[in-house]
Amino acid sequence: MKTLRPICFLVFFSYVQCQTLQRSLLAAALRHINSPNYLQENLRDITSIMVAQFLQKLTYEEVQTIVEELVDLAEKCKVLKAHESPSECAHQLMTTFLEHICDNQGKADKQEFSDCCNINNKARLKCFLLRKKGDADDSDVFQIPNPERICEMDEENQVPGKERYIYETSRKYPFLYGPTILTMSACYETTIRSCCQEENKTECFQIKLEPIRKYIREISLRHHHLCEIGIKFNHKVAKAVELVLLTKKQPKANFSEIARLAVDIKNLHQTCCEGDVVACVLGRSQLMNYTCSKQSILSSKISPCCALPVPFRGECIIISENDNKPDLSFMPLGRFTEDRSVCKQFSSKPDDLLQEFLYEYSRRHSELAVPVILRVDTVYQNLLAKCCKLENPLECYSNGQEMFQRVIRESHERVKHHCDLHEKLGNANFHDRLIILYTKKAPQLSAQELVTFTKNMAAAATKCCPLRDEQQFACMEDSAKLILGALCRRHEAEAINAGVGHCCDDSYAFRKPCFDDLQGDGTYISPPLSCDQITNLKENLCKAQDEEFQTEKQKLLSNLVKQKPQATEMQFQSVMAEFAHLVKKCCQAETSDMCFREEGSKLIEKCQSLLGSK
Repeated sequence: MKTLRPICFLVFFSYVQCQTLQRSLLAAALRHINSPNYLQENLRDITSIMVAQFLQKLTYEEVQTIVEELVDLAEKCKVLKAHESPSECAHQLMTTFLEHICDNQGKADKQEFSDCCNINNKARLKCFLLRKKGDADDSDVFQIPNPERICEMDEENQVPGKERYIYETSRKYPFLYGPTILTMSACYETTIRSCCQEENKTECFQIKLEPIRKYIREISLRHHHLCEIGIKFNHKVAKAVELVLLTKKQPKANFSEIARLAVDIKNLHQTCCEGDVVACVLGRSQLMNYTCSKQSILSSKISPCCALPVPFRGECIIISENDNKPDLSFMPLGRFTEDRSVCKQFSSKPDDLLQEFLYEYSRRHSELAVPVILRVDTVYQNLLAKCCKLENPLECYSNGQEMFQRVIRESHERVKHHCDLHEKLGNANFHDRLIILYTKKAPQLSAQELVTFTKNMAAAATKCCPLRDEQQFACMEDSAKLILGALCRRHEAEAINAGVGHCCDDSYAFRKPCFDDLQGDGTYISPPLSCDQITNLKENLCKAQDEEFQTEKQKLLSNLVKQKPQATEMQFQSVMAEFAHLVKKCCQAETSDMCFREEGSKLIEKCQSLLGSK
């Protein structure tokens, strides 16, 4: 049987999408986790996630030592008296954990938490969260060091790979929600046991673990992004995002049910983002149980997910496909722009009116990305704020539908222009164009940061632009919100410039259009670099792989733009072409280092000519 996906993906997609279901693996996974006492039985792993996500520099053994010290308190959360709340117990565990770190000066110093320990509990937690280092890059992921040895250890019931996997994943993805780590660790363990039965274990691990890695990278970005929204913007924005996501997924559910769930999910995200893993696991389990108890009125697509055990149930529901759109022809959206009582509602209960508009618009436009729907909502809110002050407000807001269409059309045209340019230039030249544009917008970033950031943008275009029109639009908007979210987190950690700060902070809905229109930072004065420093001709360029060489070439481009932002793209490309030619020639020479010294003068001359210095 063809095995393209590991067990986690088989479980998630088996009832909906996956055509290559490996029944024996699925059954093994279900036997492994089908327990009514999942939380109690996995409390140690849950505590390990919390410790490793905060104390990212500690070794596996050091983390396990702390877990041992905390596990007695964690055990109390398993057996509670009638008046005791699991969330209160979980909160107490978190407080005790932070006190434990602060009482151990060595650990506090090692993790750079000393200043956090000098402030009170609520501020202390925020301080700890700000010290978390961002997600690992693609190269820094958990690898199987020795497949044969892993299989031997599994057979002998020694230190299980699952515990090590939880540790590595938690410290490298500190904003990944605990329930997801538990799900992936169960997938990982089942995959290990499956591959240990294969003759070519190494190949099996490579094939079946890659989708797990990919899923973790992608979902961690989304989790981190949701945390940023909750921290940076007010609770109304966070709730609006959840309301749109829920309505798109469950368009048949009534407004009151969606509004209630949106609040619950927003609160759950806050708990998970604060690193309270026990409360996060408890909260998601309770939320998913409630969702499954209401599946008949929420969605026809989640029934297979609700048949799954913890922790797969939650992950399955989250990534399940959107339910079919209901027939809404008898409920025209025009009542929000044609009814004379709109201003009365806006005056007495503005939040209720705007949330209901968001709900009704989202269920009619599930094809649109969340930021686009929020742009329409912002336009509607601003329209009512203006019109309801006038003598004849209806005449003013009756053109709302046209304004909504204009927002969508303008957003769509931006994406189309982006994709047309990608098709015209090709991926490499398109990436170069992005480097030039964003080096001018954010020259304070290092050349490496700019290359990485624009590489993600170029990759999004490669993925999204070949899709058909509607999908292309949604894909690009969805990718942009995550990529720009990462840039804004970088700005939050160390301010880039006022323009970037404005786009990050002013409006979540209009963040992408703001960055699209952002002009170069005219206040930036680059530290002077000589052409010798910029070109960086070294023998190790000959050992670089294609991707590494491309990165070096693009760092050269970024540094040139910083030095001479007013130069033309053709001038920049001329220097880069000379750089590529020189590297190719010298790497074929008998002594490449000598070739770089002798032939490098031509490149230096071109560079000096561009920069206007001899």
